[in-house]
Parts: sequence; C-alpha cells; structure tokens
Amino acid sequence: MSLPYLDAEALNTLLSPRAAVQALHDALRGGLDPELDPPRLFSPLTAGEFLLMPAQSARYAGIKVATVAPGNPAKGHPKIQGTYLLFDGDTLTPLAAMDGAELTLIRTPAVTTLALKHLLAVRGRPDAGTLAVFGTSLQAERHVAAISEVCGIEDLIVIGRRPAAAAEFAARWAARGLAARVGGPGDVTGADVVVCATSSGEPVFDGALVRDDAIVAAIGSHGLDAREIDPGFARRADVVVEGRESALREAGDLIPARSVDQWRERGLATLADLVNGRFTPEDGAPLLYTGVGMSWEDLVVAGRAYELSGRELFLRGKPGND
Repeated sequence: MSLPYLDAEALNTLLSPRAAVQALHDALRGGLDPELDPPRLFSPLTAGEFLLMPAQSARYAGIKVATVAPGNPAKGHPKIQGTYLLFDGDTLTPLAAMDGAELTLIRTPAVTTLALKHLLAVRGRPDAGTLAVFGTSLQAERHVAAISEVCGIEDLIVIGRRPAAAAEFAARWAARGLAARVGGPGDVTGADVVVCATSSGEPVFDGALVRDDAIVAAIGSHGLDAREIDPGFARRADVVVEGRESALREAGDLIPARSVDQWRERGLATLADLVNGRFTPEDGAPLLYTGVGMSWEDLVVAGRAYELSGRELFLRGKPGND
C-alpha cells in the first residue's frame, strides 16, 4: 500500500485560512464534542520528548506524533517537528500522512480566528479593528494572516522582545498595504483585539491596561508553567476556552487566577458554546479566549485537507484539466 503524503506546500495549497476556519466551524456545528478529546501524551527522549496527540471523530481517527528537541535551534534544526497520520474511522485503515509541523501552523491560527470571528460578532463589530500582536514567530505571522483574511484588520501593532524582528514583521505587513507599526506592551490600551503568540513563562502585558470592550486571545500557553495573561485580567475577563478539561489541565493563563475547583464552580464557556450560540458575555467585561491546542483540531483540519486533496486529484484526472 502506498500512503499519500501531504507536505507543507500541499497543505498550504489546499487549506486557506478561511477553509481551515470553516472546517472547524462545521465540526463544532455538526456536534463534535471537544470534551471527548483524550489528554495529549508525553514520552521522554534523550534529546527531548515525544508529544502524541490522538483523536477520533465520526469519520476519521488520527494522531500527531511530534518531537520537541530544545537543543535543535542551536544546531540549525526546528525545535518542533512531526508527522500526522490519518485513518478511516470505521476500518482504521491508514489514509494519509501529513507534515505535522505545517498542520499545526495552519490549525492553531484557524482555531484562534474562529473564536475571534464569533467574539467580534458577539460584540457587534465588523472587523478586528486595531490588532496588537505579541510575538514575531511564524505562528504569530500566521495568526495575522488568518485574522486579516477571515475577520479583517484596520491596523496592526507588533510587539516583540527583539526590536529588529518586530520591525521586520511590521514592514512585511506594511508592504502588503496594511497600516503596521512596532509598539510596546502599553499599546494594548488602544487595541480592539490583542493576540498573544509567545512562549512566555510570565505575563506579557499589564491586564489592567486592556479596555473593557477589548478582546484578548492568548494561545502560547500550553502548560501550567507558561502564561501570557496576568491573574488579575483572567479574573476580570469573561473567558472562553477550547475545552473545559484541557484548559483545567494545561492552561497556565487560568490556573494561577483561580483553582481548578473555583473555575469549575464559576463555569467556563467553550468554543463549542460560542459557535453554537450558547455564549452570552457579561456586561462591562473584556473577553478572553485562551487555547492550549487540542487533538480534535488537528484531526478536523487534516480530514478536510485529505478530502480536498482527493477532490483535486479527481479534477486533475478529468479531460480538459491537464
């Protein structure tokens, strides 16, 4: 059996940000329950660790096998690498393998953008207005691209630890016609939407500076020892998470603010609640979406990529489509 492989270029060709967002939207509207997602599994290695993320849906099963090697950047290699394996949900027959790192770069901003799209609608806003982004990584870049395509951005403020990297980031978007400039943490006071895409272990801005009508998305925290949001802001905001159990296991942005029991008692709205119209925000409170990354998201986006690849191959085989 020859297993099809979708590399990074193929995934990018098949899945625009809008297509990835739509796939996630369709899954949640179709009844997929993120609370059924199993916890991600970690296995130590000499050079780092394996990260295993299995998931299943009505149609597919899949697993992302990633490696995390902290010493790789110094050697000229990516810190995170991986492969995604997609299986038929009924027979568990392997269907395709995919570039796991690229899949993550597509699905993470797609999930954030899906949340922002609906949070903006809840606020009655036509677009993201002034967007402040913390971080200058490729993940931050992909977030700006996805939000720009799906929601629309009026102007961009780039905030990074390295001034040169922030300036280059802003210049790339300015060259595309977007009003973009370098800023600092204090610029959150003028932001309509704030996106945090860092690997910080401590809050990246003072939450007291955020306006009551602002929306914050923090997606860099994926462990209790990592956080981008200060506890005061997490307590002040109306919070939406990908899934309750995953957030209570891994959301370093939330647990310092309240204990797991306190969050359970208070209640957490989820992305499924948001997409299905079951979220009503509190009056006078900023909105916070925080995500840690879940296996169902990879599965949904991988499944849609597989379906689109099959359709494209079919069209290529028809007469007149050479």
